[in-house]
Amino acid sequence: MRRRIKYLAGIVAAALLVGIDQITKYLAVIHLKDNEPIVILKGVFELTYVENRGAAFGILQNQRWIFLILTVVVCAGVCLVVWHLPQERKFLPLEVLAVFILSGAVGNLIDRVLNGYVVDFFSFCLIRFPVFNVADCYVTVSCIALLVLALFYRDEDLDRIWPFQMK
Repeated sequence: MRRRIKYLAGIVAAALLVGIDQITKYLAVIHLKDNEPIVILKGVFELTYVENRGAAFGILQNQRWIFLILTVVVCAGVCLVVWHLPQERKFLPLEVLAVFILSGAVGNLIDRVLNGYVVDFFSFCLIRFPVFNVADCYVTVSCIALLVLALFYRDEDLDRIWPFQMK
C-alpha cells in the first residue's frame, strides 16, 4: 500500500512539473515568438524564442525519431530502476531525481510529438551555450545531482538498485 501511495505521489509530482514546463513554453511562444529577445541581464542572460529540432548545440537536427525512441527507452529505464529500488528512506532522493528526469523527458517529448520541435527560450549570452528550457533544467540538474549522489551510496547499495547484474 505504501509503495502505491509513493508511486501515485511521484505521478502527481511529475504531472505538475510537466505542467510547469508546458506553461513556460506556451508563454515563450506567446511573448517571444517573432519578437526581440527580452534582456534580463545585458550581455549575460536573455529570453529568446528558439525552435529546436535537434539536441544541444544543434546536433542531430531533424532526427525526430531518434529522440522519440531514445526518450521512450530512457523513461522505461528510469521506471525500471525506480521499480527495483528498495523501499528504504535512504533511496528517496533517487526517487525524487527520477521524477524530475522523467518530467523533463516527457515535457520535451510532448513538444516533439505535437510540434516536431522543442521550444527553448533561456539563453546565456555571456558564453556560447545552447538555448534551453525548463524540462532541460530538470534533466540536467537531476543527472548531475544523481552523479554526485552516487558517490555517497555504498557499492552494495548500488548493486541493490540496479536491476541487471553486471558480475
